[in-house]
Amino acid sequence: MQLNWLDEETPTPAMLSPGFPEKMVLLDLETTGGKATHHRIIEIGLVVVEQGEVVERWQSFIDPQTMLPPFIQKLTGIAPSMLRGAPLFSQVADRLLAYLDGRTLVAHNARFDYSFLKNEFERIGVSYNAKPLCSVKFSRSLYPQFKRHGLDQIIQRFQLPIENRHRAMDDAEMIQRFFLKSSALFSEEEISATCASLLKNPALPPLLKASALKKLPASAGVYYFYDANGALLYVGKSVNIRTRVMSHFSGDHSNPKDLQINNKLAHIEFDKTPTDLGAQIRESNQIKALHPLYNRRLRKTKKLYQYRCDEDSNGYQRIAIEAVELDTANESDNAEERFGLFRSPRQASKQIEKLADHYFLCHKLLGLESAVATTTANQKPCFRAQLKKCFGACHGAESPENYNERVSAALKTYQLKMWPYPGPILIEERDMQDPENVAFHVVHNWRYIAKLTLVEDLYDHGYQLADSRHSMNQNSQVKESEQPTSTPSDDRFDLDIYFILVRFLVDAEKMKMNNLKIWPLTSC
Repeated sequence: MQLNWLDEETPTPAMLSPGFPEKMVLLDLETTGGKATHHRIIEIGLVVVEQGEVVERWQSFIDPQTMLPPFIQKLTGIAPSMLRGAPLFSQVADRLLAYLDGRTLVAHNARFDYSFLKNEFERIGVSYNAKPLCSVKFSRSLYPQFKRHGLDQIIQRFQLPIENRHRAMDDAEMIQRFFLKSSALFSEEEISATCASLLKNPALPPLLKASALKKLPASAGVYYFYDANGALLYVGKSVNIRTRVMSHFSGDHSNPKDLQINNKLAHIEFDKTPTDLGAQIRESNQIKALHPLYNRRLRKTKKLYQYRCDEDSNGYQRIAIEAVELDTANESDNAEERFGLFRSPRQASKQIEKLADHYFLCHKLLGLESAVATTTANQKPCFRAQLKKCFGACHGAESPENYNERVSAALKTYQLKMWPYPGPILIEERDMQDPENVAFHVVHNWRYIAKLTLVEDLYDHGYQLADSRHSMNQNSQVKESEQPTSTPSDDRFDLDIYFILVRFLVDAEKMKMNNLKIWPLTSC
């Protein structure tokens, strides 16, 4: 049985992650050549994004007042006849500046587009300066497993639909669609850190030597911040350790915690992992084990809480918060009626209040407002009904069918994910750029059992490959001197590990992007 099983491909969100700058202009230029001081712009295409949504698009041909080379005509499909009667750059300059003013300029290979803009503005006596966000560098930072990050490679990698490659508006649209895909694959924090690192000049902490940064790899893993006395300050993870660490030094330190870490940081260590999956698992386990001074406390809870949905005598769905023992989490026979996993009743209650606001649910039926024990028809309207935030299910003004439909929609994303395999599995994660950097994770029923670096050590944990006819890929082990052969883990249900595993194992695109493979196991 599979409950609320997700699509095989990563669903594309409706808007960009809040981790991107609030106001952006995604811009592409077509030109007569590659030298900004000599060649000229022939087409401008831009997409204006605010708070993650596209608010405007603008495209214009530009008369370059010079010949259009044949190879540019062939590359872009722009003919000289299309430029006749087009405005000069000076005639669109004011409108272009209005789009750029107060917004982050984004371009693919931003140095190229920015240099052309700057030179065109200089020719008409306008000084234009900006700190552009380069989507090539953004791709390198978040997708270090890939060697090439040109727009052609990104279009192919994500199978983005495009009609006219090397046309300004179409190429600008590709940046927006690439950012949408990245918004689905990466957290707001990861995207924000990457943008901050690319946009701001880092100021190193006073106690940290510049040489410490040269050792940081541009690959996935976990990093550790220590003070001068060796005390652990902070543990973090990233798909690109170098970029993420640099982002800590790029902010304005408006957060007191960031400022305190910055003033104390004297030493950095790191552990490389083959992929983002290993980095997320290791970060979660290390924070719980090492208790860094400035990390949010991640603790191993003994009890979790979830929603239970039951129909009352009047046919309306009522939601109650109930405790669930750690050993039975996600193993209920009535999983269809239970939703979500939370660390505390307060956390569960806060979330149900948000759902009530979004789906116009009744506080009385949710147990958030007291109700007299009587029939629904004899109940008085709840306070929210008077504010038009409840459609009247509390006093029978709304039918159970309509109300229950919204309850189902509200709880849909909280429905527990059933374990999709017949038994335990081995997750193989392998670095695309360094095939010898490989790790194996034994997982069963969302419980993390062990990390292995040698496949043979499965036997020590009582498992073997389900089908002996299938052999692991070559390089299925790493050098024994690199790290311990097996890392045991507490195999009780861990909420943080559950969320990490769900993010990867039910998302075929994320599995592919991280080069993850699944091997079924049986007991031996």
